Amino acid sequence: MGKSIMVQGTASSVGKSLLTAALCRIFNEDGYRVVPFKSQNMALNSFVTEEGLEMGRAQVFQAEAARIKPQVKMNPILLKPTADSHAQVIIQGAVHGNMTAQEYHQFKPQLKSMLRDIYLDLETSNDIVVIEGAGSPAEINLRDQDIVNMGMAEIADSPVILVGDIDRGGVFASLYGTIMLLEESERSRVKGILINKFRGDLKILEPGLKMLEELINIPVIGVIPYERFDIEDEDSLSDRLQQKNHQESDISIAIIRLPHISNFTDFHLLEQMEGVNVNYIGRNQSIGRPDMIIIPGSKNTIGDLKYLQEVGLAAEIIEVHKTGTMICGICGGYQMLGNRILDPNHVESPEGEIQGLGLLDVETNFESEKVTTQVSGKILDHKLLEEIECGGIEVKGYEIHMGRTLRGATIKPFVKIEERLSKPVDDFDGAINEAGTVFGTYLHGIFDEISLVEKIINGLLMKKGLPTIQQRNCSLEELKDREYSRLAKVVRENIDMKYIYKILEGEA
Repeated sequence: MGKSIMVQGTASSVGKSLLTAALCRIFNEDGYRVVPFKSQNMALNSFVTEEGLEMGRAQVFQAEAARIKPQVKMNPILLKPTADSHAQVIIQGAVHGNMTAQEYHQFKPQLKSMLRDIYLDLETSNDIVVIEGAGSPAEINLRDQDIVNMGMAEIADSPVILVGDIDRGGVFASLYGTIMLLEESERSRVKGILINKFRGDLKILEPGLKMLEELINIPVIGVIPYERFDIEDEDSLSDRLQQKNHQESDISIAIIRLPHISNFTDFHLLEQMEGVNVNYIGRNQSIGRPDMIIIPGSKNTIGDLKYLQEVGLAAEIIEVHKTGTMICGICGGYQMLGNRILDPNHVESPEGEIQGLGLLDVETNFESEKVTTQVSGKILDHKLLEEIECGGIEVKGYEIHMGRTLRGATIKPFVKIEERLSKPVDDFDGAINEAGTVFGTYLHGIFDEISLVEKIINGLLMKKGLPTIQQRNCSLEELKDREYSRLAKVVRENIDMKYIYKILEGEA
């Protein structure tokens, strides 16, 4: 029977996901079979497993850190917000239904036995389970129905490490307040405190650490320095928006920041390319004249398309298109590029129809059954911007969408699908206009293919008469693996791992 340790935080975005990934890689490096687990995830970034099941991306990168394949049991409940108080509820990878916040709160107790069974299965087949909490365990109004923080710790009988983010300020108050709001049985589970995102002189901080330990009678077992990691953290979009890349760059890519943007991890590799400036454009911001515009996926395609029309971004995209700028749409963004989106059964919206941007001769009809599948194939013999030869490039990714998109008689597909869920198929995906200036695809992850990204960047450079970039000698998977190891090294050097192992053994 394996052991467990749980990472909880004083708030969202304090670094729980990354620290869980760090522990997964450290335990893996130390020779243990380790698996991540988060009972309930609320995120618009999701992934489709080899079995066609949907799960949160945070547990995907944590599984990668643990050097294992992601499985839906690592994240059995996924909530995908569709509005302020509504969400699509996904249980064990399949859509259960749409619920209001109140409906889901009342439904949660029915899920405890399922979570217990799934957790025990993971614990039995692994040496260590690293459990991630969500938000804060001190949400006293949610305590009675909790299944993701102390409620999950109780189900797993797991010790807890509590994480505070010092970079946002008030870390001592947030840690002390969290501990004081816990019930005694919950407080006894907290075996160590971690301070995350520290910048400055540790000697100045140390007196505060000692005072905190005296107040709460729990040891501070590490202070993790503020460091940037090129890892697909599910909370990283806010950081990207706050820290725009204003460095001088040869190529500018504008990604439209939709209110319900999903799977922004699609652009992780683009953001790593030297000489490329990736900016997220939202309300009250001008697109300008970038070299490429990308409309990403959306959990509320019709609502987000209405938003683009209302704030003027739709008109601006159409005007920029007239200058020859390349425009790409992924999933919901692909649907928006078409002539119309139809929703006769009101699967997504009370509106039955909305006009699209009209940049691709396609039409989307929403259906009640959700498509979740992994696919692979090759880009057809197309040229982008009459400069970029991308025919034959092998691509792979996953589809998550409700709509079915039909191409017009003269429009060509973008990708030849050769395999779906590991079975051979003869199918097509996406669309591209005749000039090669606009293309769309349902494939999340298509920009993870480094040869395609390099082709696009080099084509944009050639169009401007600039020198092209050299091809990288490693894949995105290799780049990510290096970052997981770097993350583990930073955490290992700044945390008391001997004490962590004492926690695991029940000696702390």
